[in-house]
Amino acid sequence: MIFENLPTTPRSEELIDKAFSRAARTGRAKSGHDAQTSMLQTASNILSDNLENVVTAWPDFDEVDPFYYELADALVDVDELRQSLSEVTWASRKTAEIRQEYEGKIRRNDLETARKFRKQAFARLADVVEEVEDDLLRIGAARDELKILPDIDPDEPAIVVAGYPNVGKSSFVNAVTRARHETATYPFTTKGIGVGHFERQHIRYQIVDTPGLLDRPPQERNDIEAQAVSALTHLADCVLFVLDASANCGYPIEAQLELLAAVEDQFDDVPVITVCNKSDVSRDVEADYYMSVTEDENLDTVLDAAVEAVGYEPELPFDG
Repeated sequence: MIFENLPTTPRSEELIDKAFSRAARTGRAKSGHDAQTSMLQTASNILSDNLENVVTAWPDFDEVDPFYYELADALVDVDELRQSLSEVTWASRKTAEIRQEYEGKIRRNDLETARKFRKQAFARLADVVEEVEDDLLRIGAARDELKILPDIDPDEPAIVVAGYPNVGKSSFVNAVTRARHETATYPFTTKGIGVGHFERQHIRYQIVDTPGLLDRPPQERNDIEAQAVSALTHLADCVLFVLDASANCGYPIEAQLELLAAVEDQFDDVPVITVCNKSDVSRDVEADYYMSVTEDENLDTVLDAAVEAVGYEPELPFDG
């Protein structure tokens, strides 16, 4: 996942203490003008490099997959984050400029004046880093939010499972994946997204269960949840909508069909397959397929239909 390995973002005070303490040690190893120049170079390089590293650790949001872009924007406001990254880039360049400006002044003057210029340079370096303190805090907070986003590969074909709670979505996902699907709770869900995997003809498919997002009407979702659903529209290659005609799930079939219509509207660019689960209890609804997870009936048929709807063909290596 693109945000998982983002390093901890240092605070302004940490950077300044690190740079000046290292500079002091460097200065003690030399004397005269060399000591003053080395102190300036050490402090400036540490600040410039560390600030630059904060920025380069982040992916280019212009190249981030729309799925992850929308999830990130739902949580942290990508425009504000990019502005803060831009400010830190400015600070990195400014610290390097200050070093260049004062190196000549230190060399051209007597030692006492050189010390004054070095101290003046240190004060300006500190001012620059303190100026981006709020930006570093914003970047650090964004990193903490985004590193726990779901580990989903936008380049792998994905089947999204939708439907009201208790219709059998999670049971279906568990039954058709190699092992019990991986579940984690993310900031935009109440119960945690489940991600499972299975293979067909050496192609790995992701199957995504989305409690807290696609198990209730759009008007009941908050802004973050709504944007997370929007992100899923970029991810999904097919949607399986699970119905419970028996209404044992606690929701009348009319309400389930209304949610189906909303999902079809939201995912208008991908095939939506309707599946009536618990068909051993009731088949009293029109659906593309009928299955019973508890009776192990037609699960492979439904999964094969989803794979066919996805129609994924891996890119073959070019044979020149």
